[in-house]
Amino acid sequence: MPTISVNLTTQKYQIKIENGLATSIGREVQRVWSVRKIALVTDTIVGPLYQAQITEQLTQAGFQVTVLTIPAGESAKSLEQAMSLYEALLTANFNRSDGLIALGGGVVGDLTGFVASTYMRGLPFIQIPTSLLAQVDSSVGGKTAVDLPAGKNLVGTFYQPELVLIDPQMLETLPQRQLVTGYAEVVKIAALVGADFWNLVQQIESPTAILDKAPELIARSIAYKAQIVMADVQESGQRRLLNFGHTIGHAVESLADGELTHGEAVSIGLIAISRLFEQPTQIAAQLQTVLERVGLPVTHPLLQSPALFEKITHDKKNQGALINIVYLKAIGQPTILQLPLTQFSAQLKMKQRSF
Repeated sequence: MPTISVNLTTQKYQIKIENGLATSIGREVQRVWSVRKIALVTDTIVGPLYQAQITEQLTQAGFQVTVLTIPAGESAKSLEQAMSLYEALLTANFNRSDGLIALGGGVVGDLTGFVASTYMRGLPFIQIPTSLLAQVDSSVGGKTAVDLPAGKNLVGTFYQPELVLIDPQMLETLPQRQLVTGYAEVVKIAALVGADFWNLVQQIESPTAILDKAPELIARSIAYKAQIVMADVQESGQRRLLNFGHTIGHAVESLADGELTHGEAVSIGLIAISRLFEQPTQIAAQLQTVLERVGLPVTHPLLQSPALFEKITHDKKNQGALINIVYLKAIGQPTILQLPLTQFSAQLKMKQRSF
């Protein structure tokens, strides 16, 4: 069982990755938590698949389980839904000695982490991510958030889980589109790392191949992200590298209003930012080949929208009138460039028509 340790100044936790791990959830949770009440937060899609078996395991391990189900989809990542969970926890008399478990994709994980970090000033929580996107990205690193009408993840905290349990076999129940959308984040990290990881993704030629190589793809992605998080918990330096493809990708995702998944928007953003800061090494072409093999989009009419830059200016990662741009000088050679927003705007407008 690959186990990756995240050792932070204030907290240490493990990320366990193993096929079939979903059958031993009760035992794994027992190793980190004493007997207590647990709120198992899931959604209307994941719940029917796994809720019963995991509830049974936790109950047999001595835990008292309350299942809280939220609607599936990004719209559930809201202050209104957070309030609903607060009220449910209060009704069930949860206190700071109890805990939450997030069972689902990124929306469930982000929302559960946000509620755990703010309810009674903090309850412990555990992540059981069920989508590839959540397994390699949102379940690791302690970012929790809800969305506002102005944009994604604008209200949130940094709050670490006490354990992350990943069963790659859970990916077999994902619709192909959701599997592939998570792979965009894998490609992003592989491009940042280069070397053997980049060679591995170059061998992936279909969604089926993603499933075949899932344990290794997940482990390599998490190992890199854990290393970055340990060096920069609050995203003040090196962790900004993980925003590769997100500056434009988040803006496109927001403008698409639900028509694009996060990973699809990131895929588009990876190509756009690489073309905007094109190097002689032809990064965009290399990325495009890998992304298109599994059916990810690499362009979209919204890249030419006049509202694109306006959405970018609302990105929470901006620093006043400055924006940090992540691009690659070559595969495995990322760099962070800080530009005035006005300069970035001018450069973007020059290239927009060619996207």
